[in-house]
Amino acid sequence: MALLLYRLGKFSYRRRWLVISLWLAVLVAVGGSAAAFHGALSNNFQIPGTETQRIADKLRQDLPSASGGSASIVFEAPAGGFTAESRAAVTDALKKLETVPDVKATVDPFATQDQVDQGAAAITVGEQQITANQARLDASRSQLEAGKAQVAAAEQQLTAAGAPADVVEAQLGQQKAALAQGQAQLDAGTQELEAARAKLELGKRQAEASSGLRFVSSDGQAAVAQVQFNSSINGLSPDVRQQVQDIAHETSAAGVTALASKEITEDISELFGAAEVIGVAVAALVLILMLGTLIAAGLPLLMAIIGVGVGVGITFALSGMFEMSSISPMLALMLGLAVGIDYSLFIVNRHRTQLRSGMDPEESVARATGTSGNAVLFAGLTVIIALAALVVPGLPFLSVMGLAAAGTVAVAVLVALTLTPAMLSLIGRRIISKRAWARAETHNAEAGHEAADKARDEARSARGWGGLVTRHPVVALAAGVLLLGVLALPAAQLQLALPDGGSEPVGSEAYRAYDLTARSFGEGVTGPIVVVGEFPEGLDETEAQSLQYDVADLIRGVDNVVAAVPVALSEDRRTAVFQVIPEEGPAKAGTVQVVSELRDRGAEIQSETGVTIGLTGQTAGNIDVSTKLGEALPPYLAIVVGLSLILLLLVFRSVVVPLLATGGFLLSLAASFGLVVAVYQWGWLGGVFDVANPGAVLSFLPIILIGVLFGLAMDYQVFIASGMREAYMHGASAKHAVRIGFSHAAAVVAAAAIIMVSVFAGFIFSHLTMVRPLGFAMAFGVLLDAFVVRMTIVPAVMYLLGGRTWWLPRWLDRILPDVDVEGAKLERLQSGQNKVSQPVH
Repeated sequence: MALLLYRLGKFSYRRRWLVISLWLAVLVAVGGSAAAFHGALSNNFQIPGTETQRIADKLRQDLPSASGGSASIVFEAPAGGFTAESRAAVTDALKKLETVPDVKATVDPFATQDQVDQGAAAITVGEQQITANQARLDASRSQLEAGKAQVAAAEQQLTAAGAPADVVEAQLGQQKAALAQGQAQLDAGTQELEAARAKLELGKRQAEASSGLRFVSSDGQAAVAQVQFNSSINGLSPDVRQQVQDIAHETSAAGVTALASKEITEDISELFGAAEVIGVAVAALVLILMLGTLIAAGLPLLMAIIGVGVGVGITFALSGMFEMSSISPMLALMLGLAVGIDYSLFIVNRHRTQLRSGMDPEESVARATGTSGNAVLFAGLTVIIALAALVVPGLPFLSVMGLAAAGTVAVAVLVALTLTPAMLSLIGRRIISKRAWARAETHNAEAGHEAADKARDEARSARGWGGLVTRHPVVALAAGVLLLGVLALPAAQLQLALPDGGSEPVGSEAYRAYDLTARSFGEGVTGPIVVVGEFPEGLDETEAQSLQYDVADLIRGVDNVVAAVPVALSEDRRTAVFQVIPEEGPAKAGTVQVVSELRDRGAEIQSETGVTIGLTGQTAGNIDVSTKLGEALPPYLAIVVGLSLILLLLVFRSVVVPLLATGGFLLSLAASFGLVVAVYQWGWLGGVFDVANPGAVLSFLPIILIGVLFGLAMDYQVFIASGMREAYMHGASAKHAVRIGFSHAAAVVAAAAIIMVSVFAGFIFSHLTMVRPLGFAMAFGVLLDAFVVRMTIVPAVMYLLGGRTWWLPRWLDRILPDVDVEGAKLERLQSGQNKVSQPVH
């Protein structure tokens, strides 16, 4: 492989304009395709085949009026509460919203609350009327019974006196007819009273079902309106979202503050913000400090930008064909920038070192591509394997996310191996500053400088961090493991969920809407659960209503359920919809428990009422996604680790090095999880990282972090250990090779890690909330893995093991292909060329 890449480097060097032209053509073609064929991004994390999706499909078919996404707008009154003017402003805004083509309906909070309040008053009046009517019926019944008794006594007397039947009928017939009429009226009155009582009972049950639900706060300072859309929330375009917000904000003329929920305000149309730019700027500063010239520093950045342009451009071009979440291009952007800079940096750094030692520029570029490029190729393959394996869990949005990121990394590798050599050919000597060239030429002209260089390298390898670690390997190993172990402790409390409005930045409209709604109506109102019931056939209207409340009563019996309200019934009375308000917010553990218990009680509800229930809606769907992602973690981890162990076995021809690399990764992964839990779940340092409302961790963070961090960890393992392997294969002792390899790779690996951390850290304050914990986890994961695992624990263990580090069973050594990551074939090629060039005596 090293020889093949060497030839590729030579080709790119000699055909620089061809290579550059081809990449420019690709960039233009991809950019045009992205502009022409891109589709709308969404944050739809639904999984086909889950109960949530199945019930949503059934609801769309059986009760279209209740389907479609919904969101809320909370209105805050001016000081003193809502006035007639401010109420009218809210009502007018909601009516105007209904004229928007994408809006199906709105729920006016004032009209609805008035109905609820009037319903309570009507129940009181109804009870009084029923009591009065019952008293009248009782009095009429008593009078009727007395009349019947009198007629019966008179009839008995006449009969006893011997009066004929026709005489008795003539004298008492009129009274009997009057009594029969009275009885009929009494029976009719009794039926009317029973009907009124049944209606009142339904009213009471309705009031009881919605007793924990309000639409205007009890202090009169807030009102929450529901907006129902024709399509799912994730299908709304940015223009529609903005239009809804603009109409709602028109109420400000009446002194009302309108705050739209996260579902409406979420803008996923932009990828890059100020924080991300700062991260890239820090990376550029590190490059300038390391490489010393703007040209040398700018080259890795330019390569990364071109790689990201092509990779993310392809992702956007395909977004019109596949449903794609907003985090897919963001993840591709993060990784493309980070690895794109690093991969080009490794080749540029090797080339600069060889140039300063007097190597011919063309040979230097080819040699750098064949050695450092070889490490780049296998490091990139590890990342690609880890990301592409995200298709294995079978979750559509995760598959698209992983493939988009893997594709962008693949482009970064191709750019590093082809375009970087071409650009180095174009730049020529300017890759090194004039001052550095002067020093190098002076040094190379000195007699015996090769021996002096070797002696200096030997002395340098015993100093610095590498020397310290290898002088005290046991202490370094224990300290590294202890540090990561302590940081990993909070990971045991990891809870997963998709973010709600409470996770948004404090000053954002979404957070203010969540906060006001939670304070005024309870957290559960921000994430209601939708329960759909399938009723038996043949029910009349009254039976169906009664059955609705029977089911609602059973649902309210679940712990932490505040209200369960029947909200819709299909025309055939076969499908009913209930809105269930939990006590806590949608991302809280209590709500997860409510969803679980509701599903567990399905069999009980079915046996008692004959109604089969299912759960759907955003809250239940998010919980389903989190559960599925949690279940997918173990097999995904096994697949990624297994495939990467095989790849590392090929690269290093050692059993110990792959196992050491994987064990170190698990330590840094656990520590990263611990830090995420401490900051985003417990709220430690929340003020620093803008975490105002700590809660469950982003549900797909663990599986993405496993894939990304494993790939990047193996990057640094390859770059650190390949130098050690190279020194060992070229004759150094195993322990000495650890020091030599570390001293050669430490500076560039440290710079690469700082660059990657800077890029990822720029996303910690991204405008997309879901990206923030992901950026945090990646930044600190890379920081810990690079400096604690790869630059402390790994060299300490390898130094302690000595020659056993490179142990490989003979039978395995025979069957493994030689990928020549250390470039031994290039050394033999160079030696052969030198012999041929020597004169024959």
